[in-house]
Amino acid sequence: MNPLAPASAPNLFSRCFFGLVDWLRNRIAKASLVGDHPIFDNARFPWIPALEAQAPAIQAELMGVLGNREQLPAFHELSPDVATITADDQWKTFVFMAYGLRSARNMARCPATTAALKHIPGIRTAFFSILEPGKRIPLHRGPYNGVLRLHLGLVVPQPRENCWIEVNGQRYIWREGQAVVFDDLYPHEVHNDTDGVRVVLFVDFERPCSAPMRWINKLVLAAAPMTPEIKRGKANHDLWEKDYYSRH
Repeated sequence: MNPLAPASAPNLFSRCFFGLVDWLRNRIAKASLVGDHPIFDNARFPWIPALEAQAPAIQAELMGVLGNREQLPAFHELSPDVATITADDQWKTFVFMAYGLRSARNMARCPATTAALKHIPGIRTAFFSILEPGKRIPLHRGPYNGVLRLHLGLVVPQPRENCWIEVNGQRYIWREGQAVVFDDLYPHEVHNDTDGVRVVLFVDFERPCSAPMRWINKLVLAAAPMTPEIKRGKANHDLWEKDYYSRH
């Protein structure tokens, strides 16, 4: 989910919350213990090799999910604010957790994936992000750099060079079993200009920061589930989950 995207007509709490988010951006960048980069060196995150080692087990569980991917929700169906960048059914999701939302059924269906997620420090969001052939996500930027984003390549179609993400002009071509970490506050876009499906494990985790910004960031992330935007996304997911598992 795009958990920190403001609604078109936010209430007072949302206006205050997103105002705080705007104010914090530069301060978080200065307090970052891993620097301020569009795309990061994986060596700054010592837990990544253990996650990559679990990629084959995660891939195996993903194959079961993809068996009926036509029944999975499009991203904008869960988070309507995402409709500003995608409004078709070509970007689908299978959510494990997202800012207070925890899908016990999805996690139980993918126990190896769930076990791997438990070892990511400060994890906030995790889901399979599924792009259909030919899908493009236009240039956009996230609202908050208090989290960093990881993509673990799970299914990367050929030719690989036609399936990429560009962050602030830096292009990264996914590889199966390899992770990339980036700051989605920088402008970024995605192309899957192939005839195959592309799938990554999409994770947001707390950005390592020095004190006191570390604690301020934790408070902001703890408050996020109280915004109407995230409450709406959780309600939409709960409805989808109830319908999906009534048929499986």
